[in-house]
Amino acid sequence: MESTNTLSMEDITTRIDQALDNIRPYLETDGGNVKILEVTDDLVVKLELLGACGSCPMSTMTLKAGVEEAIRRAVPQVKAVEAVNITHPDDPHAKLPDNML
Repeated sequence: MESTNTLSMEDITTRIDQALDNIRPYLETDGGNVKILEVTDDLVVKLELLGACGSCPMSTMTLKAGVEEAIRRAVPQVKAVEAVNITHPDDPHAKLPDNML
């Protein structure tokens, strides 16, 4: 397994983006998507949830069970995955995608 010393930040970001490309069709099915905002020097991935993902009460579960899992499989060195705009289930503006109603 390669260490972060042998992977450039560009390589890490490319691998993360490729991992996200593998799950994007599932997010897009529900009207959402995800965008990398930053990969910090200490390997924390900061994401923005787009479209329906930005207002869905299931976004916490999607982030942890889907997005973070895919990223960690591609780049095990990643320390954490955070969404800057995560929607919490008790948010009064949260709404499920139409196909989940």
